[in-house]
This record gives sequence, structure tokens and C-alpha cells, in this order.
Amino acid sequence: MKEVVKITGILTSTCIICAFLLSFVSGIAIEKIEMNKQKRVEDAITNLAPYAKKIEEVKLNNEIIYNLFNNKNKIVGYAFVAEGQGYQGKIKILSVIDVSLKKLEGIEIVESVETPGLGAKIKGALFKNKFKNLNISKTIECLKDDPTKDNQIKSITGATVSSRAVTNILNKKIDIIVNLVNKK
Repeated sequence: MKEVVKITGILTSTCIICAFLLSFVSGIAIEKIEMNKQKRVEDAITNLAPYAKKIEEVKLNNEIIYNLFNNKNKIVGYAFVAEGQGYQGKIKILSVIDVSLKKLEGIEIVESVETPGLGAKIKGALFKNKFKNLNISKTIECLKDDPTKDNQIKSITGATVSSRAVTNILNKKIDIIVNLVNKK
């Protein structure tokens, strides 16, 4: 009986120490994780909109929009993060739209866990470049064939689910952002 109490005490003490250490490390790491996420967003904005000299984060109706200013402090575009379900999990996309709210200047995939080799191609330049200067005054369409209109993109062969997920995520968020910006 004494042996059981001794083993139980040692295991309990070990668990308490491990839980404390995990909690301590998590507290330190969470701050760095958040800083790294914000840095990825800022880097993506800089990559997509190198002409933006100042970035201002604005919260409108629980949506975060980044106003992009030129060196004369004039708004030259907007950036936002869109998030939704892909084939394997969440996809997080940073997008930049022009000041007229009619043209998508580009996208960056900030987070994705899509299938390696297929769906993961949404992170590649070949796919992301399809969204440069894309007309967003109409719904973005994802096709298996070559696009014939300025609001269409061609999906990745074998990864149409991921391609469609990106366009669906963007279409939903673009509608929200355009309505919010037009109201302010």
C-alpha cells in the first residue's frame, strides 16, 4: 500500500510540474506566435502593394481592413484577410484590392494545410498570379478550362476543390469588404 501511495505521489508531482512548465512556455510562445502572424500579414501586404508607404489597420463591424496610403497620405487601396474551409482545413488568404474596389491586385496564401503536391499548389506563384488585376466587380469564377472573361481563373488540375475554395472564400469576403468600405 505504501508503494502505491509513493508512486501516485511521484506521478502527481511530475504531472503538476509538467503542466506548469507547459503553461509557462505556452504563455511565452503565444505572444511570439501572434507577432509572427502579424508579420506574415504585413510582409504579404508589402509584397502585393509595394507602392503603399503607410498601412493603417481599421476595424469596421468586426472586420479588419488595412487602408493603404501612398507617400502623400492618400488611400491607394485596401487589404484584408479572408478565411474559410479548403479541402483539408482552413485557408487564410491576404488580398489587396484597388481604391476603386473593382480590381483584385493579388493574393497571398497566409495559411493553408491543403494536400501536398496538389492542393498545396494554391501557395505557388503560378496559381496566385492568376488573381493579379482580376476584375472583382463581378463574382470571381473558377473554371477547369481557360478563362475567357476578366473575372475568371483556371483551376489547378487535380486540385479543383482547393481552387474553388479560394475563389469562394474571396467572393464572400470581397462582398463584405466592398459594402463596408462603401458605407464609411
